[in-house]
Amino acid sequence: MPDTLQATAIAEIQSADTLEALQVVKTKYVGKSGLITRELSMLGKLPPEERKTRGAEINVVRQGIQAVLDEREASLKRASLDAKLQSEAIDVTLPGLPLPSGGLHPITRVYDDLINIFTRLGYNTVEGPEVEEEHYNFEALNIPWYHPARELQDTFWLADGRLLRTHTSNMQVRYMVEHEPPLKMVSRGKVYRYEATDATHEAMFHQLEGLVVGEGITMSDLKGTIAEMAQGLFGAGAKVRFQPSYYPFVEPGADFSVYWQNPRGQMEGKAGKWLELGGCGMVHPNVFRAVDDLREKAGKARVYEGKTGFAFGLGPERMAMLKYGIPDIRYFYANDPKVIGQFRGELNGV
Repeated sequence: MPDTLQATAIAEIQSADTLEALQVVKTKYVGKSGLITRELSMLGKLPPEERKTRGAEINVVRQGIQAVLDEREASLKRASLDAKLQSEAIDVTLPGLPLPSGGLHPITRVYDDLINIFTRLGYNTVEGPEVEEEHYNFEALNIPWYHPARELQDTFWLADGRLLRTHTSNMQVRYMVEHEPPLKMVSRGKVYRYEATDATHEAMFHQLEGLVVGEGITMSDLKGTIAEMAQGLFGAGAKVRFQPSYYPFVEPGADFSVYWQNPRGQMEGKAGKWLELGGCGMVHPNVFRAVDDLREKAGKARVYEGKTGFAFGLGPERMAMLKYGIPDIRYFYANDPKVIGQFRGELNGV
């Protein structure tokens, strides 16, 4: 019986062509309820002198079956691995799959153009906190708590008394506190205003702020800088126009516009138009006094009284909307690839 059992088991093991089939054979013969286990359980019914001999024979059979099982299992695992490697093989000589290229966001592109222009003019580029103290955002910029200009900038206030900055002009004050004139800087970043959103307004948008301070800085220096920026953006023939305007932190103040001929408009037979880019003016003496007060509190010398300077600010969103024909400011932040993807080639210079 043991010899016949062993021969039958080995035949079934050899014919098992999968690991699952082999497990069925293994359970049948050496499992807890298998045939070998059953033979061992019957040894107690035999006479003592026969029990030892029969037990030794069954153990030899079990060991023989287990050895063949182990060998067959190893063989099937190797075959399974070889098949998997064959099916998942990669031909590294084949060309790669084409993937769509990325592109710069229109706002990033406009920012880069502006920063490149001002870097060539010797300006330092800085960034500052978006969560700001009231003093830097308003009071040091000649906008005290009772000033009507605060009504023009609906503000996001935080529970600790700070706020989300309403303009990048806060960096004028912070930069002057840390640096002595002469200086030239531009600051870029996000600003926030609590207002209803529509095609031309968002609660969050971007600004670029510029500041120059030194001896004998005049309005003509400001106009020359704006003209240089306009020509860098729109070509050597760009024309600039200034109109008087009011900003609390400059005196006199002005809005500046550029006459811009849209290439798309030329193709459609449309004439150019004046594009208002931002505001500017000569830094108000009260701002210089506030900066010197902050410097004095920090143990630094008062160095801004008697100095002159100019400041300007503009919004990249407005420039990008007109330059790339984007009708709604909300498209910039919708993360819609069908919208942004239209500018991938143009923004990469393709």
